[in-house]
Formats: sequence, structure tokens, C-alpha cells
Amino acid sequence: MENTLEEFKIKIDHDHITNDVFGNLDVNLRIIKDNYDADIVQRQDEMIIRGSEASEAHEVVSELIRILESGNSLDPQTVNYVISLQQKGISYNGNNVNKDVICFTHRGKPIKPKTIGQAEYVKSIREADVVFGVGPAGTGKTYLAVAAAINAFKNKEVEKIILARPAVEAGERLGFLPGDLQEKVDPYLRPLYDALHEMLGRDNTLRLKERENIEVVPLAYMRGRTLDNSFIILDEAQNTTKEQMKMFLTRLGFGSKSVITGDITQIDLPKGKKSGLVHAIKVLEHVREIRFCFLRDNDVVRHSLVRKIINAYERHEHEHPEIDE
Repeated sequence: MENTLEEFKIKIDHDHITNDVFGNLDVNLRIIKDNYDADIVQRQDEMIIRGSEASEAHEVVSELIRILESGNSLDPQTVNYVISLQQKGISYNGNNVNKDVICFTHRGKPIKPKTIGQAEYVKSIREADVVFGVGPAGTGKTYLAVAAAINAFKNKEVEKIILARPAVEAGERLGFLPGDLQEKVDPYLRPLYDALHEMLGRDNTLRLKERENIEVVPLAYMRGRTLDNSFIILDEAQNTTKEQMKMFLTRLGFGSKSVITGDITQIDLPKGKKSGLVHAIKVLEHVREIRFCFLRDNDVVRHSLVRKIINAYERHEHEHPEIDE
């Protein structure tokens, strides 16, 4: 039985819409054609979609046009994400993705969630005082948490931003690194500095650090403190011990909010040490006031290869669980 060919026409008001949907050197168009049996061409003021899967391709193109008409841009990662949602019967625009501006970078670029998972994560941060953001590399766990912290600080919801990381060695030992203690731990904190510099600018970040409105510290520096009116982020939480995680969670004071981020597939603790993040998920899962957001490979917003690398590792570990990595 032969496939029935369908044809859809979309009225295009501006040529740049077609150019943006097709992408630079037709990169977006190739992605759509790789996923659907459909040809897409422009004729005068119409985009014509024809093929056995023209209906599905029409849904995707319509979603992409609505993204552009709302003032947002397209890239191959967004196109792939819209296609993955369409194949699950989910609408990108219907879930209000990319419409919620968290804050602006120091250059004026809006920071927004780019996936449904990210949008739910940001919503949870706004609504709850303690949020766990768990997921693979590239899902925006730390970046979005820092953006939310800066937004809360600018809106005077908190007086201080505190960013912490466990200084766990993954190759070199701290004792062999050059410099004083601060210089030894700075490489572990670099991703947090990078996010701050992008959103606030280097000079403004330094000024706020000098005033102690921003602290970027190793997790060990948190012991014995009670933190009021603060936005506290614990990054790389999979590398905490159970004792460290309990210590961190009990630092929360009045008027404070805490976000804990981590990737339970990248634990660098010594053998025999249990991850405080894995333990906390089990212990706290029934505490209603705490939110757990589990980001997936679909939420990766780095290079499209990152998602494929994550999937390849997950498949390998599932198929060869006996191999000691």
C-alpha cells in the first residue's frame, strides 16, 4: 500500500521568516527533512510542505514560525527539541517555553528557559525555598540557578548570593596545585565565576564580592554558619558526602532560598563514599516543601553532540553494568 502524499501551504508575510526557518545554509531545513518524509519549498509568499509525513512537518514548521513571531531566534538545537516534542505529541509553544525572562546579562541579552524541563525548574525555584536540580551536563542547572539568584538580589528579595562547591579532586590533588588555599580552590569555582561574569560583568561581580553581597566559596567554608536573607546555591552536589549535604541543608536561615544542583552520573568521590545528593533524594523525597526537578537529555542546551554523547554513555552503562569504569 503506497503512502498518501499530503500538501500544506503556509502564508509567509516576510521573507526573513522563511530564511530563519530554513536556517543558515538550510541547516534547519535539513534537520526537518531528516526526520520527516516531506519536501519544503518556498514559492512567492507561500511555504509549501508536501509528502507522506507533511502533516507532522507542517506542525513543526508552524511551531518554528510562532517562535520567530514571538521575537525569539532559532538554532539547530531548538529545531531538534521542537521535533522531539512533536513526536511525543507535545507542543513547544503550548507549554510557554522561552517566554519567561529570568534576568538579563550585563550586555542586555535575556536569559530564558529553553526547554519544558528548564521552565518547570525555574518555576520551582520561584515557588519553593529548597529545590534540587538534577540532570546531565548541559541542561542549565547551575546557569539558571545563578540567573534566578541574581534576579532575586536585584529585586531585593535577598541581601546576599552564596555559591558553593565541594572541592573534590578528579585527577590532581589540592596539595600539589600551586598557590595559597584560595588559589588552590579557585579552579573548582571557575564555572560559578563564569556565570556571574556573563550576567553581571566582571567589574560588577568584583564590586559585589568586595561588599560581600556575593560569596563564592568551597563547601567546607559553610560549616557553622546560619544564612538569613540569602540565595544559596550548592553546585556539583553529587560530590558531597552524606554528612556534608546534611550540614549544607541545615544552614538555611530566615528569608533564604537554596538550590542544589548535581549530576548523579558524574560522581568523583573516593570508592566507598556515598553521594550526599543520591542519599538526600531518597531521604527527602516525601518532604512536600522541597522540589525535585529531574532534567533529561532533551533539556541539554549545549552542542547537539552533547545529547548524543550522554545517550551513548547511558546505553553503554546499561548494556555493560559489570564493567568497572
